[in-house]
Amino acid sequence: MTRTIVASATREIIIGFDQPFCVIGERINPTGRKKLAAEMIAGNFETVIRDALEQAACGATMLDVNAGVTSVNPNETEPGLLVQTLEIVQGLVDLPLSIDSSVSAAIEAALKVAKGRPLVNSVTGEEEKLEAILPLVKKYNVPVVAISNDETGISMDPDVRFAVAKKIVQRCADFGIPAHDVVVDPLVMPIGALGDAGRQVFALLRRLREELKVNTTCGLSNISFGLPHRHGINAAFIPMVIGAGMTSAIMNPVRPQEMEAVRGANVLNGTDENCTNWIRTYKDYKPAEGGQAVAAPTQVNAPGEGANNGGRRRGGREARMGRG
Repeated sequence: MTRTIVASATREIIIGFDQPFCVIGERINPTGRKKLAAEMIAGNFETVIRDALEQAACGATMLDVNAGVTSVNPNETEPGLLVQTLEIVQGLVDLPLSIDSSVSAAIEAALKVAKGRPLVNSVTGEEEKLEAILPLVKKYNVPVVAISNDETGISMDPDVRFAVAKKIVQRCADFGIPAHDVVVDPLVMPIGALGDAGRQVFALLRRLREELKVNTTCGLSNISFGLPHRHGINAAFIPMVIGAGMTSAIMNPVRPQEMEAVRGANVLNGTDENCTNWIRTYKDYKPAEGGQAVAAPTQVNAPGEGANNGGRRRGGREARMGRG
């Protein structure tokens, strides 16, 4: 069984087909958040601190950390800021972290100070990126997100995206990086623009699981881009991709509707043994008057709440996908 181990200084989690779905909190990302970007540039990390604590309290398994505040001279500005942000976050929470950058120097700087075993987010199928990132992944013995696009861009053909993923897994093997340390992002397309985007990703996930035997992730909210009531689409999408084999997602854990879908899918998928986490989280849940559901309770991660102790999406990714 494929298992990807990620860890902080004090907590280890496993991403795997037989594990609770791994929720990678997306909020510490200044792309598209002008106020946050301005704060970080000015050395103000109040929002970063609030986002880190809130996402942990709401049940995130991991936190993604991005410091791409500007596209101007990122090789100069991003390494130091990413290190500073990473050190602040890992001093606040004990969750494993995802180092999110399209700048190789920033990734290496962050790996030097990261505690435990972080996830590198990410590498694409572009040969230049493979040659820059994979030696770092090998040197620091960490897992990596592999995004299924290359020099030709993002293909609308799911077979092409599978071929790119296979190429990255094979190139990782050339560097001595095992497949269980490669977490493939098959690229979720907006369903509002591409009507079969859902069916595409479900089929891709099954192939990735059965043929490449790799764990998977995605920018979850991509599926609902451009549609009204996006959280409803996202919440419907979650159990479907989990059922198809997806093992993690970069998403907003502060949204109760979406976290409820994750927890429910864990119950139905058999990864919440004896419904323990569902009961712990919702034992005092009561619907509001008038049939309106109250928000799900926030909860600090307990052992087994997606964080198997021992056991958007924007920013750097958009740069790597040719969007920014």
